[in-house]
Amino acid sequence: MTTQQKNYTLPIIMMVFLFGMISFVTNLASPMGDILKFQFQIANWMGTLGVFANFIAYAVMGYPAGNLLQKLGYKKTALIAIAVGFVGVGIQTLSGTLGSFAVYLLGAFVAGFSMCLLNTVVNPMLNKLGGGGNKGNQLIQVGGSFNSLCGTAVIILTGILIPEGIKNAQISNVFPLMYVALAIFAFAFIVIALTTIPEKDQKQQAASAASSQYSPLSFRHFVFGAIGIFVYVGVEVGIPNILNKWLQNPDLDVLKLGGAGAEAIAASVAATYWFMMLIGRLLGAAIGSKVSAKTMLGVASAVGLVLTLAAIFSPTDLLVNLPVFKNDSSGLFGLASVPLSAALLVFAGLCISVMWGGIFNLAVEGLGKYTEKASGIFMMLVCGGGILPLLQNGIVDATGGVGYLTSYWVIVAGLIYLLYYALIGSKNVNKDIPVE
Repeated sequence: MTTQQKNYTLPIIMMVFLFGMISFVTNLASPMGDILKFQFQIANWMGTLGVFANFIAYAVMGYPAGNLLQKLGYKKTALIAIAVGFVGVGIQTLSGTLGSFAVYLLGAFVAGFSMCLLNTVVNPMLNKLGGGGNKGNQLIQVGGSFNSLCGTAVIILTGILIPEGIKNAQISNVFPLMYVALAIFAFAFIVIALTTIPEKDQKQQAASAASSQYSPLSFRHFVFGAIGIFVYVGVEVGIPNILNKWLQNPDLDVLKLGGAGAEAIAASVAATYWFMMLIGRLLGAAIGSKVSAKTMLGVASAVGLVLTLAAIFSPTDLLVNLPVFKNDSSGLFGLASVPLSAALLVFAGLCISVMWGGIFNLAVEGLGKYTEKASGIFMMLVCGGGILPLLQNGIVDATGGVGYLTSYWVIVAGLIYLLYYALIGSKNVNKDIPVE
């Protein structure tokens, strides 16, 4: 296969680099929710609208992104994605200058378009550059590792840039992060424009674009995998989202701090979850060429399920010391006393971390010319990251604002489905469909 014979080191580096930008921009929306809440004096649920807008953009742009990739190829689609990302972050920056909540939401929505386009490009591209199979999965895990690193970094940096007392926070406090994002987008655009990226030849392009009685949805294992991506992103986002809210709730005082300093510890625990995602993806990248995506996804789903169930049933007054990222006089890293349930959910991040690559790898295996459109459908269903956490928050509200751990039954259901997909649903039963 050509992609295995040529040296594509630079394109691989750039795809991994863009994988990190996806997380940097997306994860900025979560801590921004608290800033928006206090700057504009709005309700909690309104503070999460930035995250919602970011993920709903996937539902709007996902399928068009797949068609765009099919028609224009990897390089042109990546350049469009980067340009849109620059505009989206620019609008968010402008919202801080104007002091406008509506402008910020518009920026988050536009940035979501960019993240959707980037995801549409980098996942099949890394899989292709690795030649598919275990090697393709390994490259996606490498990209995922850098994704987690940037996601962890942006949460920590946001905490550092916010002044004492979240109630005094303003969008302008995180301008440095937005400026960094703008600079990275500009640099990436120049590098990608000057980089040779392998594309399909004209014959393959024509075959992909040709009308057919079949589509990615004709493959059962892809349909189940697309549902799996919806579930996975909801699980990935939902775990730290609810965890952060639970730990900082002053009425419950689960950290036994008497209401003092709970926000800082809660945020650091959420950042540690993303750090565990980084560790898991590094391990996944290390063993990705030796362990099949099916095995990796199956084991990760089973262990994650056990950890989540244990977290639900563990007594909330049982505290353990958890190493977390902090931003106080004791330094950037240290120990904090948190409920055992919180620690179990943090370590579930190790399992969640390797799922994206495994699901994507299994779902597009054997799709041939339908891969690009399949990637677009995948991106539509990333909106699960905005919907499942919303469902969890609805459960918390329905239980009088105390059922945070009860909401994790949504996560349990999701992990059961992902285990089913790894063991049974990922089998290609449509090998009679022509894919060349």
